[in-house]
Amino acid sequence: MEFKSRLKDLRTSNNLSQKQLGDIIGASYSAIGYWETGVNEPKISYIIALCKYFNVSADYLLGLTD
Repeated sequence: MEFKSRLKDLRTSNNLSQKQLGDIIGASYSAIGYWETGVNEPKISYIIALCKYFNVSADYLLGLTD
């Protein structure tokens, strides 16, 4: 599974909108949408924030491990 799918999965399973998640990690809702559709990729600081919030490893979020 790719990053974009993992991110959307984690967000929706935690009942968060793109705006809510963006507010939590300090990104815009449009950035979240771009990441989930694969248009853009997040900076490492956002990857770290996502991992901390969802309590997952970067390897998991990036699709390197299950």
